[in-house]
Amino acid sequence: MGDWGWVEDAELARVVVLSPHPDDAVLSCGQLLSRHPGATVVTVFCGYPATYPDPPNAWAQLSGFSAGDDIVAARRAEDERALALLRATPVHLDGFAEADLQPTEPVATPEQVAAALEAVLTGLCPTMVLLPLGLANSEHVTVHDAALAVRARWPVADAPSWIAYQDVAYHQIPGLLAWRVSKLFRSGIWPTPVAMPVDPDGRAKREAVAAYASQVRALEADWGLWRRLDAPTPEQYWRLAPPPAGWERLADL
Repeated sequence: MGDWGWVEDAELARVVVLSPHPDDAVLSCGQLLSRHPGATVVTVFCGYPATYPDPPNAWAQLSGFSAGDDIVAARRAEDERALALLRATPVHLDGFAEADLQPTEPVATPEQVAAALEAVLTGLCPTMVLLPLGLANSEHVTVHDAALAVRARWPVADAPSWIAYQDVAYHQIPGLLAWRVSKLFRSGIWPTPVAMPVDPDGRAKREAVAAYASQVRALEADWGLWRRLDAPTPEQYWRLAPPPAGWERLADL
């Protein structure tokens, strides 16, 4: 049992974080990114819609955007500034716009997202992939499901470690974290807390979060951003792996 719950140095050689939107990776994994420069952050729902809603949706207005603003360009620029502070490389997917920015268009499916992620991840050859637990927000759920589909198809011989991160602060909505852990447990992918080596200071993360000026404005107003990020353990990670041999029947108890 002495080896359980730890991360090996080799796993951290090429870290890739899957971010549903610009800001999610830094909000949930900023201390990890600060500790391990050179990581890649792949953001899924940051494509350009054919046209922006006019007037902008409620969240965009809370973020300070007005009719005529190029919201995606502004948020991508914020993401680039934030990740530069953490010495991480951004990869912005073009194929998927946020549902709020194209309310009349079909919603991207997990399989569509999985196909795009598989192509990107194959090129990056990661040793560790971090994915959201997928809580509350439907696009977080889509990225979670898509990542698990890629994981299921990945050749065992060169498979990276698959680590889920808790979606700040959706994991504090009553019952949602327990629901996801239970769902994974019953599927045979046992989520186990892992002691991820992170930057204990947190100042670099705060500076990077502050670079998302539009989102900080909305997140602080909506759910008290800084108070949540100042909590003693704002980042939590779960290894996704099969159970130890012979333990499978625990899922039926």
